[in-house]
Amino acid sequence: MLSAAHDILSHERTSGNQSHVDPGPTPMPHNSSSRFDCNSVSTAAVLLADILPTLVIKLLAPLGLHLLPYSPRVLVSGICAAGSFILVAFSHSVGTSLCGECVVLLSVKTLSAFLCPVQGSDEGWGVSPWGLPTSGPLGLLWYIVPLVVVYFAEYFINQGLFELLFFRNTSLSHAQQYRWYQMLYQAGVFASRSSLRCCRIRFTWALALLQCLNLVFLLADVWFGFLPSIYLVFLIILYEGLLGGAAYVNTFHNIALETSDEHREFAMAATCISDTLGISLSGLLALPLHDFLCQLS
Repeated sequence: MLSAAHDILSHERTSGNQSHVDPGPTPMPHNSSSRFDCNSVSTAAVLLADILPTLVIKLLAPLGLHLLPYSPRVLVSGICAAGSFILVAFSHSVGTSLCGECVVLLSVKTLSAFLCPVQGSDEGWGVSPWGLPTSGPLGLLWYIVPLVVVYFAEYFINQGLFELLFFRNTSLSHAQQYRWYQMLYQAGVFASRSSLRCCRIRFTWALALLQCLNLVFLLADVWFGFLPSIYLVFLIILYEGLLGGAAYVNTFHNIALETSDEHREFAMAATCISDTLGISLSGLLALPLHDFLCQLS
């Protein structure tokens, strides 16, 4: 859904009620007064439609979701997920599409609310133990804070800046550029989340710092437009994904071993909420940024 966010927000309806997204290499700007070729609504709106239901489910799940057997949970989740994709595909308005976004996230998170990695063994879950820099609540809080920062920085980039990093000196349309950005980011995340046995990082605060530098650099490029080629942005976004995936997997890895058995599940559950908080904050701030920049000539 996030990879299709630009298409969801920019689709036009023809007189025959057929969805149309301009595939041409030179799209007409939706906001002719802006150099960013802006949609009227930021792709951060799609992010918020995705992440706010997630936040609600994660906060309410401990109150009783565990009492619902998995079989009906899987059935309801499957039906809701399929229905949401159909709703978005055939919607006639952005509002309807965003409702579909909410449904798919509710379905997925209803199923997976308790599937955070809690194993302390290298053999389980693919998220292995290492250790906290300090013991107890302060150590846990330290890891939660860097993870919030990492997710804020990368999703502010993804859903706040990707659509504004628009290059006209390429054969790729605006929508195609956005899809490439998303694909490269996910490729970087996939690679780094799969690399724990090869490369283990204890100081995750360094990953948070590097991700913040990415945010500042790309925000400066959006403002000043100094990068000459989209391929340089491709490399930066791949690097961004590598940092984000490494921060996630190493954070859980570092927590698992030093946390005692009786506190490990709580520590993992608390950390699982941190990414949602960071992403929600990034979406809320990306909306006014989009409106401000798109009003510039």
